[in-house]
Amino acid sequence: MAENQDGQEKTEEATPKRKEEARGKGQVPRSRELTTMAMLLMAAIGMSLMGGHMITQMGDVLRLGLDVERAKAFDPWAVIEVLIRAIQGGIALVAPFLLIMIVTALAAPVALGGWTFSTEALAFKPEKLDPVQGMKKIFALRGVVELTKALAKFLLIGSVGALLLWHFLPELMGLGREAVDAGLVHAGKILSSSFLVLSASLVLIAAIDVPFQIWDHAKNLKMTRQEVRDEHKNTEGKPEVKSRVRAMQREIAQRRMMSEVPEADVVITNPTHYAVALRYDADTMSAPVVVAKGVELVASQIRTVAVANDVPLFEAPPLARALYYSTEIEQEVPAGLYLAVAQILAYVFQLKASASGGPVPDSPHDITVPEEFFQGPDQESETDAE
Repeated sequence: MAENQDGQEKTEEATPKRKEEARGKGQVPRSRELTTMAMLLMAAIGMSLMGGHMITQMGDVLRLGLDVERAKAFDPWAVIEVLIRAIQGGIALVAPFLLIMIVTALAAPVALGGWTFSTEALAFKPEKLDPVQGMKKIFALRGVVELTKALAKFLLIGSVGALLLWHFLPELMGLGREAVDAGLVHAGKILSSSFLVLSASLVLIAAIDVPFQIWDHAKNLKMTRQEVRDEHKNTEGKPEVKSRVRAMQREIAQRRMMSEVPEADVVITNPTHYAVALRYDADTMSAPVVVAKGVELVASQIRTVAVANDVPLFEAPPLARALYYSTEIEQEVPAGLYLAVAQILAYVFQLKASASGGPVPDSPHDITVPEEFFQGPDQESETDAE
């Protein structure tokens, strides 16, 4: 089991943050065998498809350079012209093949690990020159695996090469009896076929190496339980910091809530433990809205602000508790409380009208709250007491 410098076992899977940090450092799973196999296989396929044509065209390029008239051979400009034509022909000949190889070299790493570029991976690290660490790497599991892969590739390619040589030996011996053009084409086919089989044999090595590289990369990124806890603490924040943030958020929310109290139409109280401020505009609202609510000290602050801004207070303990527990700030009151709230709002509006010389309304006394709203702690405790 892998251990860190503190001797703790790395038993936990890497977190997404750890994986992202490793990727930023250029630490992603890579398989050189996969890239090598892909490039050789594409080269073999390219030679199989274009080998005969390339060899024929190569003969034309050679013939162009050798078949020069005697007069032109002594003319420097004519020689340069022939050389330029030969170079252009050679470039046109190998350009499609080179393009295939470049695309394969760029695309092969994407299959395992994806694209990544890190300047940190290019930085000089003195610890890489430590001979002791180098010896540890040689005799580590990765070193053993690399040695095993090298031996396996040698044995595999050697065996396949020997079989191909034995298979094509009669054709190779007969190439000398063929015409030059036909012999070149035949030799190209033999070479391309052999190259394709040899490259395809490396699929076995890549199929073994890719899962190992994925497993080894995941093992190297494993973390100790302490590292996971430390990362979680750094990511989520220390408990005392989170508590302070929540306290600040509550304070900001309370300030914003208190700023809405002066705009309320009425504050329904318990009278001392609960306070709920309501606002209703018949032209813009379909139902009254709770703009502020609180218990104990917050309730006292709501009442103080309401009195300072001439907002009426109405004592209705059951309704105050029901509104507090059933409705959040900036939400409409539940339909079950419409009647009770409407009685109080009607009284408040009539009371404001009486200030202009109208009759003083009677305070409503028959305010009832449906039983389903008796769910708050106070109601439960009162029921238990009874």
